[in-house]
Amino acid sequence: MKAFAILVLAFELAFSASAAIPTLGELSSHFFTNGPIVWQASTNHLPKQFWIYQRQLPRVFSANLITNAIVLASFQSQGFPKPSTNQTCIVAEPRSPFVNICNFFINPSEASMSFESPDYKNASPSGIPGDQLIVSRAWGYAPQLGLDPRQMVQKSFFTHSNDVDQTGEETKGFICGRGVFLSRQLDGVAFFSADDSGSDTEGFAIEFGSHGQIRSFYYRWSALKRFESQQTASLQEISRCIRTHKTIVLPNLDETDYFGRLRTLAIAKKLTITKITPVYGEGMFGEPQTNSAPCKFAIPFAELEAVADFGTSNATVRLVSPILSSEVERLLKSQ
Repeated sequence: MKAFAILVLAFELAFSASAAIPTLGELSSHFFTNGPIVWQASTNHLPKQFWIYQRQLPRVFSANLITNAIVLASFQSQGFPKPSTNQTCIVAEPRSPFVNICNFFINPSEASMSFESPDYKNASPSGIPGDQLIVSRAWGYAPQLGLDPRQMVQKSFFTHSNDVDQTGEETKGFICGRGVFLSRQLDGVAFFSADDSGSDTEGFAIEFGSHGQIRSFYYRWSALKRFESQQTASLQEISRCIRTHKTIVLPNLDETDYFGRLRTLAIAKKLTITKITPVYGEGMFGEPQTNSAPCKFAIPFAELEAVADFGTSNATVRLVSPILSSEVERLLKSQ
């Protein structure tokens, strides 16, 4: 089942892969049931209305874009796939008749192409380029893949480490790759990413390894059409969502007791919202997809930064909330 990206994020970071995907209520049911909600966040940057966008899928990548991506991956020896609405998987070295990893993958239904080097797990930490060169090369490659730099923003760097060196000896972990994620923007609002590498969201991520070799890249860029404009939710409406458990508390990195933290947050004496950032995501807020079909709409929501005050101590909290009045109304009606 494909769920709303934020729900999947909380699920994947906070629970084991064998658990059932939790509901919106379970991800926020214990959060902040007492005390005042105070807004200190600046809201001058928020427009009065946001556009909902409709995704035009599938995307048939042109022969030129496929060629450029194949060349960027140095995969010319594998041939050049023809434009199609079908998924295309190229395996550099078949590992078994049953399990193979797509080193180069085209997914028209999600408007994405990705590459992972056959040597991805046999990495060396020597000669990894610095951040300035990584960013320069990423921006340089973007137009070759049909991406518009005017609609992108640099979001985050990411690293990959390995616990085993090239001789097979265990190590404390060395950095074997470093990359950057360039997020797509709609009307100046970036897409939300579940992690620093921009997994499964609109934009472009590329990772470099030893001596600047491209270890992997991923990009997703669907044709988008304005569908309808919706009124921005008021701070009072967002506060009601928090109070009625219609927001999602984002897990911390390497969190081991997510629900335990939710129970602790429930006894906070005051919650102060310090920052609100509009972002775009796919699908209706908090609603899982009932089938494997791609999400048809890109809808804005809010990422909130807050401080929970327990009287003798504080804790920082990140959560996500609807930012459209229509979404607030829908969620509150579902109580």
